[in-house]
Amino acid sequence: FTEMMSLDISDSTQIYTAFMVYLDLLEGRNWHEVKHVGVAELQLVCLHARAREQESVQVMVPVPAHIRMSHERLREILKKASLPPEDPDTPVSVTLAIVETDSTIVYYKMTDGFVMPDPPDDTEDMDNKQWRKKRKRLFK
Repeated sequence: FTEMMSLDISDSTQIYTAFMVYLDLLEGRNWHEVKHVGVAELQLVCLHARAREQESVQVMVPVPAHIRMSHERLREILKKASLPPEDPDTPVSVTLAIVETDSTIVYYKMTDGFVMPDPPDDTEDMDNKQWRKKRKRLFK
């Protein structure tokens, strides 16, 4: 927490919010290599972390729930806080970690463009006629 306080971020609410997400990722979700990065230009503390050791680094942008976000602000966050993707075909993305006053955290992944959904993990759904119809429509 003291390291986050030493960043060039003037809003103490933003730092506290980032610390709550930091704890959730480390202790609650067991993520790896969770590091805080100050983005002074945006006055945000971003977190870079891996869900699993072999996965790529994801950018978490903690924001308090009471803060209003415009489309322009979201676009600016997406541009300036994201990391360049390892695969050039992968769209740029960040995950907003929206923190409520009761410490509830909702993660919302934002990408620059559309991303096709992954197929379901459940094999029962793969055999389902509705799933096959949806998949046909998605990949046309």
